[in-house]
Amino acid sequence: MKKISIIITTYNSENCIQRTLDSIYAQEGIGELFEVELLVVDDCSTDGTVGVLKSNNISYLSTSKNSGGPNTGRNIALKASTGDYLCIVDHDDAWDKNKVASQIKYLEKVPIVTCGFTLIDSEKNKTISRVSKQKDQEEYNYYPENATFITKLVKSYKGQNTYIGGIMYRSELKDVLFEEEYGAVDFDWVLRLFHERDSIEVCESLYNRFVDENNLSMNEDYRKKDYDCSLKSIQKYKADYQKEVNFSAKKINGSMARYYYQVDDMKLARKYFLKSNLTLKTILYFLTTFAGASFVRKKFNVFG
Repeated sequence: MKKISIIITTYNSENCIQRTLDSIYAQEGIGELFEVELLVVDDCSTDGTVGVLKSNNISYLSTSKNSGGPNTGRNIALKASTGDYLCIVDHDDAWDKNKVASQIKYLEKVPIVTCGFTLIDSEKNKTISRVSKQKDQEEYNYYPENATFITKLVKSYKGQNTYIGGIMYRSELKDVLFEEEYGAVDFDWVLRLFHERDSIEVCESLYNRFVDENNLSMNEDYRKKDYDCSLKSIQKYKADYQKEVNFSAKKINGSMARYYYQVDDMKLARKYFLKSNLTLKTILYFLTTFAGASFVRKKFNVFG
């Protein structure tokens, strides 16, 4: 029987961690199709998170001090893992009961299997399903070696879903660790994981992601870290993928521009728009930084 190492990093998650744990305990096939190794690393929470873990009889690990992001904890757990397969869970995700059973069967074919998810935005009261379209009536899409790496390198929204909560992969890749300089960025990890590898996506939403006004993606400090780390990460591939890296740099600047557009800092939005791809859409965004941005933000999904 295969063992799955399930990694959860927690920080001040007393209000949601029980939901995450319950969704893991409820997985179909535990003890029959697979066994579970649960590895929880707490990043020095100051609320009741540890109490919730103890009430579930979970022997958790801990960072020596608050690291400012999940990556240090993820690396601690990866080094301690002993499973045949690995998956990483955010402390506020909730799995469908068939998530593991739906993904594990493909890990004999490829080293990485992902899935779709449902985004639940409590602030906007919206629910959005993000699932790739199936090919040839299959239950899954197969991506040949480097296909997903290239789409991620150029920051394309097309292709395979690679949000970290939906990735399950073989333990032979456990040495692909997360950066700890910024502590919360996983773009470079995704690139290194998928580089020169094939993969499969199960064409089904198999877990829920919950976001609200406190979501990290809208945090300016995080956005700056993500921007700097992303630009550094792509440079590692410039010798072999120069065209893609140059294109990616412009996309990264465009994303930063739209973030500042969304938070109404038009001076910085214009700065980054000028470094991005100068398409008609970009030019229109740039012009509306002087007048009309409120209307655009109301009518269109500018960022996120």
